[in-house]
Amino acid sequence: MRYHNITKDDMLNGDGLRVVLWVAGCSHCCKECQNPVTWDPNGGLPFDEAARQEIFDQLDKPYISGITFSGGDPLHSANRFEVRNLMAEIKQKYPDKTIWLYTGDSWENIQHYAIMQYVDVLVDGEFEADKKDVKLLWKGSSNQRVIDVQKTLKQTDTSVPVLHCNDYA
Repeated sequence: MRYHNITKDDMLNGDGLRVVLWVAGCSHCCKECQNPVTWDPNGGLPFDEAARQEIFDQLDKPYISGITFSGGDPLHSANRFEVRNLMAEIKQKYPDKTIWLYTGDSWENIQHYAIMQYVDVLVDGEFEADKKDVKLLWKGSSNQRVIDVQKTLKQTDTSVPVLHCNDYA
């Protein structure tokens, strides 16, 4: 796995103050994407022990609510395995911190992925420039959904996602 940045004290990519890992690799290549530099899975830097420790140093802080995985796409084939392992480690070390995941994939296509057991909130769907709305909460276009993954997984019918929040604050 490769990454482009680790953002600290972020308030734009999930509830509370967060650390954000911006991974490299995305096959969606959405028109007017905010991070096209992250599309190349060979771009950025190797995710190494120093990067892992930088994330843990942030998560050690009591005022940090959790981590957000973005990019690129954390579910890109170049990322999925290492992202899942990192999420598992974070959930074990920091059970009270939340994990958010941004992906261009839809809930319907990924709901059965093993990685979902670690995700608290999922923002799904490709960014669609013609549905862009800067007033939306936690997402860029109105087709995307902010899903409470754990509540959704507890339902009998997981194909109907439970939303984490309304579209606007």
